[in-house]
Amino acid sequence: MNCFSRIYEITREIPAGKVSTYGRVAKIVGTTPRVVGFALHANRDPKTPCHRVVDRHGRLAPNFAFGGVREQYLKLNDEGIKFLDETHVDLDKYLIG
Repeated sequence: MNCFSRIYEITREIPAGKVSTYGRVAKIVGTTPRVVGFALHANRDPKTPCHRVVDRHGRLAPNFAFGGVREQYLKLNDEGIKFLDETHVDLDKYLIG
């Protein structure tokens, strides 16, 4: 299995209402957070919940591939995730694991 496929597999394991970080996904896969970002940006499978991956500070992706940061916000909000501000998820409450 290639690196991107493994990243997608791990991302699909993040349950609705939870998030992970690029760094946590990277650590599981054995790569860097930047590669995780590249993979998620390149993903075209709507079954992979890319919107559930945020940076180490809980910040949403400014260049979210599926409609921008506002779309990522709306997707997470629809899953019941509350925000500290317009672009940051409360990691203390919603970070998986």
